[in-house]
Amino acid sequence: MTTDTALGYDVFVLDPSPLTGSGPLPNGEPRRYQPIAVTLVHGRQDAVLVDPPLTTEQAQRVGDWVEASGKRLTHIVATHGHGDHWFTADMLAGRFGAQVIASAGTIDRMHDNVSARELLWDVMWPDQIPVTAVTAETVPGNRLALEGHDLRLVEVGHADSDDCTVLHVPDLGLVVAGDALYNGVHLYLGDAADGEFGPWRKAIDTVAALQPRRIVAGHQNKNLDDDAGRIIAETRRYLDDAEAVLAEQATAEGFFAAMLEGHPDRLGRTVLWVSARALYFAREGDDPWQSLMAAWL
Repeated sequence: MTTDTALGYDVFVLDPSPLTGSGPLPNGEPRRYQPIAVTLVHGRQDAVLVDPPLTTEQAQRVGDWVEASGKRLTHIVATHGHGDHWFTADMLAGRFGAQVIASAGTIDRMHDNVSARELLWDVMWPDQIPVTAVTAETVPGNRLALEGHDLRLVEVGHADSDDCTVLHVPDLGLVVAGDALYNGVHLYLGDAADGEFGPWRKAIDTVAALQPRRIVAGHQNKNLDDDAGRIIAETRRYLDDAEAVLAEQATAEGFFAAMLEGHPDRLGRTVLWVSARALYFAREGDDPWQSLMAAWL
């Protein structure tokens, strides 16, 4: 998107990819992941890439897209620790000579996700993820400049994982929200297996207080716009609906069906099923890590 200033942004949305796992969804659909959105914030010459994707093939496509922009990539930003938003950061940093940055909390969570690769990520995407190194560094005050424009990593706490941030670009009225907000895609609720969504609501409040006009969600339907008010309201409503359905439904299958009925147009139904399984495994008092593994695999 171009604006009336020298600053602009573009979004590359990668379509849902197949992933391995135990059988189809309860409604018979094959298992596919969510769409992944990658954002390029750019000035006249330089650019910053936010949340690089998961697989080698995806990173090659994103890299070609960045190269075609004609901009010099200076930084790669990871908003949170989930590997689908940074596992290819080092690969792309090497291609463009860019610096990878993240908050201190996000860097801790990145290390956690590297530890989980062999047991989780590489099982779902075998031989598709490049060698991963946590090369991200912090920057003073969680700030960087792009051709004189201020870009801020704002810590929002727990959303769909711990230690999340968003990238705020005040001069564009833009928030690149990572997984703090979703746009037309089912929210991943598996890391809130206690069914407590209060921290996520606070994260949304923190984003809303920035008064953005535009939001890019880390998972979004590419056919929807980036209107901040709509995205914030719809993400809040989804959490409210999930909380109500949890109180009404006795099984993961019931939760899955009720959320599909309430949100029939949202993409990413595999993640809805994973969330349902994790939430209801937790009700049975199972070990959280083992429950999460079982939910995905």
